Amino acid sequence: MTICVVGHSNPDTDSVTSAIALAELMKAQGADVKACMQIDAAGLNPESKMVLDRFGLATPEELRDAAGKKIALVDFSDIAQAPANITSAEVVTVVDHHKIGDITTNNPILFRSEPVGCTGTVLNKMFKDAGIKIPKNIAGGMLAAILSDTVNFKSPTCTPDDKAAVADLKIVAGIKDTEELFMAMLKAKSSVAGVPAKDLLFRDYKDFDMKGKKVGVGQLELAALDQVADIRDDLLKEMKKVKADGRHSVLLMLTDVVKEGTDLVVISDDPALIETAFNAKLSGTSMWIDGMMSRKKQTVPNLQKAFGC
Repeated sequence: MTICVVGHSNPDTDSVTSAIALAELMKAQGADVKACMQIDAAGLNPESKMVLDRFGLATPEELRDAAGKKIALVDFSDIAQAPANITSAEVVTVVDHHKIGDITTNNPILFRSEPVGCTGTVLNKMFKDAGIKIPKNIAGGMLAAILSDTVNFKSPTCTPDDKAAVADLKIVAGIKDTEELFMAMLKAKSSVAGVPAKDLLFRDYKDFDMKGKKVGVGQLELAALDQVADIRDDLLKEMKKVKADGRHSVLLMLTDVVKEGTDLVVISDDPALIETAFNAKLSGTSMWIDGMMSRKKQTVPNLQKAFGC
């Protein structure tokens, strides 16, 4: 049976390129495997599209239902972020860089998770460990993912291992100017003109279980906050709709990459709890948090602590 390698729902560049990279590694080791992704009607986000086009990478196959399939997971291990019926699938491999989630297996599997800024960094090590050369185009995709996930090394999630992986991959990919690549990605990622507010909210969005309460956290990385000045009301309307669908809170991180901080927009049953989580006060529905760049390392852990997880 073919193994489907898939990343989390609403896939980002790391999720997409890591599925491609792990599929390539497993294929080189003799497995019957294909790269997949979970996408909604809006399709791939602009940054990921740009990266696939730039490096000539084939778009992974769409996968929505995992029932009866063999599955390898990249960039996540939470059931809530998995394809439908993941508990009816056979999970055979997990490669990740987040906290360990609630996926379980009936048999021992390869599970590799490291406290680094990007799954691409872990995969770079895995190719090395296996003695398998990374194809040039896949190295480009992995490089782009690391730059994206670490916000060009500005994110607190960035580690020396991420920087070492970029140094390796830029040689394989033939990329001399990683700054130019990052800025091209940022331009694509931060493009909001003409995009429906719902699609922007879900461009990089994840749901989390906070001690039995469902909390959604989205993030838009922007070159400047004024890019969304004219559509903030529309974003708020969509956040309220999403919250009404059984969530305790919905947060949207409007991250200013240049200023290195986030305007955190909050719709919640308990706004005071969210204020406590970040030791900041809401002005209306938002609060500026200087230095906040990472959902994984700065937003979610603070929320978990506040919710008593």
